Amino acid sequence: MSDERIESQWWFNDKTHTVEQGPQSPQRDRIGPFETREEAEHALDRIKANNEQWDEES
Repeated sequence: MSDERIESQWWFNDKTHTVEQGPQSPQRDRIGPFETREEAEHALDRIKANNEQWDEES
């Protein structure tokens, strides 16, 4: 992935619970990348939904 593409992506910072454009924080604190700010804002909702689905499948 090119640097330009990475810089245009969105990330959710799990430590601060904020959205960042481009990888501003250490990788261990970021969830993503996401194509849009809105997707990044809902990162925890997506994780919760995925976990619930996986629990149902187990």
